[in-house]
Amino acid sequence: MIAADTSTWIAFLEGRPGVDTQLLDEALEARQVLMVPVVLTELLSDPRLPSSVADTLCEVPVIEIEAGHWRRAGALRAKVFAKQRKARLGDALIAQTCIDRGVPLLTRGRDFRAFADAAGSHLLLTYHDSR
Repeated sequence: MIAADTSTWIAFLEGRPGVDTQLLDEALEARQVLMVPVVLTELLSDPRLPSSVADTLCEVPVIEIEAGHWRRAGALRAKVFAKQRKARLGDALIAQTCIDRGVPLLTRGRDFRAFADAAGSHLLLTYHDSR
């Protein structure tokens, strides 16, 4: 199972090439994709998103938030801030969701490196810079 960040989903939906979009396509075909709730919210926030695409995105199984998630996400974000690095709230929530479930994250966002560093080498975030 894998998850994808908003950046990878947008690139995929726009048909942009990249290792991340190829992996997402393959995982979707194999029904091996889980949706991070924050990512779904971000994607559905686009007023230009066709309703058919929104419906399809909502069919992807959503990762359930586990007890203590908010506290762990805050602690993770604090570790990133302590290293004087950027730590957006949404990214912290996405990273913590994947950490909690042990699910690799496909992303084009460089900011996730800070969360991987803060969480230690056991963090399963996969970075694919396709730009």
